[in-house]
Amino acid sequence: MNIDWSALGQVFGISLVMTVGLVGVFTLGIVGTSPSRGGKGAPSGVVRTGAYTAFALCAAAVGYGIYLIVA
Repeated sequence: MNIDWSALGQVFGISLVMTVGLVGVFTLGIVGTSPSRGGKGAPSGVVRTGAYTAFALCAAAVGYGIYLIVA
């Protein structure tokens, strides 16, 4: 049995970067939809639109991952 350590390292590195990036984008979506701490109430329309865009990017990434697994 021969393990290609270079390919394994590439898979690990890309997986790590994509996981951290996806969690970061999801976090931006959560922060964008949560009420502000300053007591001003709901976030503005631009912030909420950005949050929904972040959630859409997360859904697209998950959908693409499922597509890669199934195909």
